[in-house]
Amino acid sequence: MSDGEWQVLESATEYETGWYAGGYDLVEQPDGSTKRYYWAALAPAVVVVGIVDGAHLDGGEEGSDHVVFVRQYRPTVRESQRELVAGIVDEHDAGPAEAVDPAAYEAAAARELREETGFVADDAVLLESYAVATGVLRHRRGIVLATGLTPGEPDRDENEFLTVETVPAEAALTAAREPPTNDATLEGCLLAAADGYLS
Repeated sequence: MSDGEWQVLESATEYETGWYAGGYDLVEQPDGSTKRYYWAALAPAVVVVGIVDGAHLDGGEEGSDHVVFVRQYRPTVRESQRELVAGIVDEHDAGPAEAVDPAAYEAAAARELREETGFVADDAVLLESYAVATGVLRHRRGIVLATGLTPGEPDRDENEFLTVETVPAEAALTAAREPPTNDATLEGCLLAAADGYLS
């Protein structure tokens, strides 16, 4: 075995759905023992930190940045959550375990933002990409900053029931931390704040 790699003796996909696949790898561990490590593989996803000038909002002031959120019910956890816009990177752009081209994340971010909220971005830039929940998932996520937003009409999928909310940029991280919340929204706001976009 090469340094840091464990030999895979068997790899099996036990089930597949329209959203993810699940299975296991039987690996030889460093002490010579073997163990099955179970995984679920999901397509790569993008999370969008969309920043809109207040001049484009009812009652907003020019030069006052706001972050675009959506509020939607999540049947899996039975909660309505305030979230950043998110979606799947097109299947042809990358598989679940592959590194994703930054341009694919950026294109997906602009598309998801427009479809879910109607906002059209002049610019979309990848802030960070990373593997998610590596103990159980084969899944990559990209956080994209979208700026220069102008309002338009959303084009939502028939199963997207959501409302659009905007929060002043300086209050966005606080709003993201209000329960119930989720990892993607927290990560997106934390990265944007660390890079100076929410001040």
